[in-house]
Amino acid sequence: MNSVKGRGAARLASAILASGLAIGGTVALAGPAAADEASQNQGGVTAMLGRITAGGGAVVQDRRKTGDVMAGLFEMKVDGGGTLQTYCIDILTNTVGGAKYKETGWSESSLHNNANAGKIRWILQHSYPQVNDLTALAKAAGADKLDANTAATGTQVAIWRYSDNVKVDAKSPAAEKLADYLTKSAENVEEPKASLSLTPPAVSGKSGQRIGPVTVHTNAGSVAVAPTGDAAARKVQVVDKAGKPLTSTANGGELYFDVPAGTPDGSASLKATAATKVPVGRAFIGDHTRTQTMILAGSSESTVSATATATWATKGAIPALTARKSCEKGGVEITADNKGDQPFTFELDGKKHTLRPGGSETTLVKVGEDQAYKITVTGPNGFSKTFSGILDCRTAETGTTGGSGATGGSGGPSASPSAPAGTTGGSTGSTTGGDLANTGSSSATPVIAGVAIALMVVGGGAVFLLRRKNTAGQ
Repeated sequence: MNSVKGRGAARLASAILASGLAIGGTVALAGPAAADEASQNQGGVTAMLGRITAGGGAVVQDRRKTGDVMAGLFEMKVDGGGTLQTYCIDILTNTVGGAKYKETGWSESSLHNNANAGKIRWILQHSYPQVNDLTALAKAAGADKLDANTAATGTQVAIWRYSDNVKVDAKSPAAEKLADYLTKSAENVEEPKASLSLTPPAVSGKSGQRIGPVTVHTNAGSVAVAPTGDAAARKVQVVDKAGKPLTSTANGGELYFDVPAGTPDGSASLKATAATKVPVGRAFIGDHTRTQTMILAGSSESTVSATATATWATKGAIPALTARKSCEKGGVEITADNKGDQPFTFELDGKKHTLRPGGSETTLVKVGEDQAYKITVTGPNGFSKTFSGILDCRTAETGTTGGSGATGGSGGPSASPSAPAGTTGGSTGSTTGGDLANTGSSSATPVIAGVAIALMVVGGGAVFLLRRKNTAGQ
């Protein structure tokens, strides 16, 4: 996927600039002042993008883009241990070397409105590397012979036809036969479940009570759970519904925070961890980085984790705040729950809200595609909770409105990513021309570093930059 350097650099630079955006408000909260950068990820795997381990050439001949691309299977290293194998589902977007990815559901990725998402998962289940009998796979596809490279190429090409709605053909005749076979045979299957998640990721209540429940969703046989930070010093325990202390649980388990009476108002967290294989077909999106969206093709036993937080007080408003990206609605949904005995008054996105005791309210904050956002809710006692990320809900070719964004050059595909984001390393060498995104290559890192320095100079200034993608033919 080879693109001109300026296009990927501009997109990533705009994302970084937009990260200065803050949507402020006030929150009435019983208890001491607090400041928190809250996680939106409900759990699962985080991993770093590696190189293409198997693949070959392909050609895009589409009304929007034309050129040679590298089609293949990526390797990713899991934080905490393990490896993943992934294919790309965003052909026109550059990868960023060293980018961190997080596991997510289809609703938070470009698959959210893709009627063929289930067919992509079928392809993953019925081709390489899930099917490693390449002789049998070649026979089914009507190909003379397949090896790892041609099998990976054909599989990626078939996936792109459904993920990006693009005309793409493998250069190898054997790989092309496999791609055609998979494309014609694919059937819609259901979305895979998360490897591990906790819902809701934030709860609240009065001290002297068990606060929860937080429900565990996992495909692992057993999940270890433990309080984190200073929870132990406060004698806060993780327990079941009956109040029995827990150190492990399983799918469907309900967790509670046992906060002793008289504990000073505050908050504590728990962490759940497990070792399991991530289900084939899970999506992976950049963690605070605009980069190609990936889809899981294979997993070793990997470390998965999730966290949840409880807030408590003796009286007053006791809120719990959570957030989730909604690609369908084009923004971030902020949910506030109030388990206190007084109304919870807060301001969000320029509007004032009052939530009754025991009430719950969800507010959608609109965010532009490819826009880095920072949504902050603040309160009168110095309370502050911030949710940040990048809304990446569309493939480049469907999310743009005209013009290729190309300015010349020859960004060619590469089997390994460029230097990690935030360094001054350049992109890997190019071998072909065209105007498609670089698979495993990005030329934007010097721009990223420069913009980061500029933001440091600006300091507390808030910057808003909304940039829409441009695609020819629309």
